[in-house]
Parts: sequence; structure tokens; C-alpha cells
Amino acid sequence: MATSLFSRSGSARALSHRDFTLLWLGTLVSNIGTWMESVALGVYVTQVTGQAAWTGGVAALTHLPSLVLAPLGGALADRFDRRTFMAVCICVQALLAALLTVLAATGNLTVPWVAGLSLLNGAFSTLVIPCATALTVAVVPPEDLHNALSLDSAQFNLGRIIGPVLAALVLTQVGIAGALFVNTLSFLAVLLALAGMRGTASTLPPKVEALWAGIMRGVRLAWTDPGIALALGSGALVGLLISPFVGLVPVFALKVLGGDATTTSMLLTAQGTGAVIAAFGSGALVARMGRQAFLEASLLLVGLCSAAYWLSPSLPVALVTLFILGAVYLVAFTGLKTVCQARTPPELQARVSSLFLLLVNAGYILGVWGQGALSDRVGVRPITAGCALLFFGIVVGMRTLRARGLAALGT
Repeated sequence: MATSLFSRSGSARALSHRDFTLLWLGTLVSNIGTWMESVALGVYVTQVTGQAAWTGGVAALTHLPSLVLAPLGGALADRFDRRTFMAVCICVQALLAALLTVLAATGNLTVPWVAGLSLLNGAFSTLVIPCATALTVAVVPPEDLHNALSLDSAQFNLGRIIGPVLAALVLTQVGIAGALFVNTLSFLAVLLALAGMRGTASTLPPKVEALWAGIMRGVRLAWTDPGIALALGSGALVGLLISPFVGLVPVFALKVLGGDATTTSMLLTAQGTGAVIAAFGSGALVARMGRQAFLEASLLLVGLCSAAYWLSPSLPVALVTLFILGAVYLVAFTGLKTVCQARTPPELQARVSSLFLLLVNAGYILGVWGQGALSDRVGVRPITAGCALLFFGIVVGMRTLRARGLAALGT
């Protein structure tokens, strides 16, 4: 009954595939825990240091390993059994989360500990993400790919909605150790999902090429395919100029709006809500406008929406603008990821996914740390809103100077 319902529903039809549903649900539970940890650590670092540069810097450390490990993670995921590879990485992440919990519970948690463990967690997360994307692509047919990637973004943002709400409650009632403990337990959901998958998605032909040769094969495809190259470059720009709003939410909540952990939770929940609604509701617009036109529109809007959020004069206005930004941000990233995966042969999908991760995270690392550091000197609003408007200007320039400058994004 449920399967036929999802089959008829254009907004959730990918959930008619059993293995995808298991992976989706397991990852959702884990992401709820991850967002609880993110809020708890973000508030902790902001309160202890009082500086946006520290908050942005610690957030950047989670993504720093992708600059080295993303291509390796993609090549390994295309080389070994993907479910086993992902399970091993998840187990290590659970151990790191458990260590954070023990440090917090015993009163030994410090900013250097948070920074170091965030770096290690980011390393294994970098290995997991391209593998998870390749698994998603493998368990759904090509016609359901865009829907599956939208739903994948939806579960990430459902975690963004539920996680901060639970984090605010647990932080108030129990403290940081409680939030970190819940995150530790949440990794079990992914392990159970991987164990329950019964398809052949993870069974790949043996790879005889050397590891470095495999990495370079993915790089050559990305370099020579104009659509993939443009999608990767656009993702890097989004990461540099727009994505830092995610890591700097605690700074905006505490330093600009004068709020607390609850304010941080409200803002993250607003963004997540907008993203989830967009993920489930954008299918009709994609069908009407076409993927390319819809993607171009979202790239134009995301800069304006980001600037509006950073210039919000009050919490109610910030909640509304961040809700809209969450929706537009999701459809932009989903569209760019779909371009990359739709134009890539199956045996290279994890490698191209890892390159997307590398470039987006490279932009985000520079952006979140740089915008945070400059905000301490110049002010949060001028720096962050200025970066958002710069992105809008770049996209407008591509459309103006080259009438079909974004045409390669067609899939």
C-alpha cells in the first residue's frame, strides 16, 4: 500500500524503492544527532570564546579534510563494497562522538578538543558522503534520480529541523553531554539500515586500475565535460559566498540578534523547514519549468535571499528570510548535484560526487573562516551580505555577458 502511494506521488516516488527508504531513514536519524551536536558545539565555542572567527574556524575544520580526502573517498567507494566501506567509517564516527560525550560529561571538554575531534570527524564524514551518494544513485532508476537527491536533501534538512529543537531542549535540561550522547547513539540507525539493504547496489566489478589512476580518471571526466565542470565551479562559489550562513548561525543569533541557544535552534529550524518544503514541493515546478531553467532561477535567487537574511533587522524577519533561503539553497544544490550525477557513468559516480564535495567544502572552509574573521573586524552584516550580493552579481554577469553562459547545466 505504501509502495503504491509513493509510486503515485511525484514528490516522494523514490521512497517506493526499499533500499533507498532504509538508507534514507537511517541517515535521517543520524543527521538529527549530528545537528544536535553541531548546535551544542557551536553554542559552546561561541560562549567560551565570544569570537565569530573561532566559531567559523571550528565549523571549517569539519570540512577541511575534504581538501585531501574527498578524491580518495570517491575512489575507494568505487573500488570496494560500498555498504561495508560506509559501515566502517560510521563506526569510527560513533567512537569519536562517544569521546566528545565523555569529555563533556567529565568536565574536560575544551575548544582545542572540539577542534581536534571536529577535524577527525570531518575526515571520516568526507569518506562517507560520496559513498552514500553513489549508493543512492545505484538503488533508484535514472528517472527517479532527481527525486531521490531531493529527498536526500529533505532528510538532511529534516534533521536540521528536529535536531536543533531537541538540542535546545536537551541543552537546557541536561547540558552539552546529553546532546552529544544522543548523537553517539544516532549512528546505530545507519548501521542497521546498511545491514537491512538486500539489493546488489554495492556489488561492483573488481577494479584493476591503480588508486591514483582511478582518481585522475574522475578528474579528467569532470574537466572535459562542460556541464560537470560548470556545476562543480558553481558549487564552489556557492560554498564560498553563500554556504557560510550555516556555520555562522550561532554568531548571528548570539552576537547580532542578542539571543541564545534557543534563538540558534529557531533559526536552524526555519532554514530546515524551508528546505524540506522545497524538497517535497519542487517537483511540480521542475516538471513545468524544466531542470535547467529551474536551476538557473535558483542560482539567481539564492544570493538575494542570503543578503536579505543577513540584513534582517529582527528575529521574526530573520526567521522568514532564512525559511526562504533554506528553500532556494536546497533546490540550487540539488540541481547542481543532479547535473553531476546524471552526466556521469555509474562506475565514476562516487568519484565525481567526491569532487563536488571537495570543491564545495573548499569554498565553505575559506568562506566560513574568512567571513567570520572579517566580521570580527568590520561587522557581521556588511561582510556576509556583501558576499551574498557578490554571488548574485556573478550569476547576473554570466547571464548578461554570455546569453547562454549557464546552458551547459542542461542535463
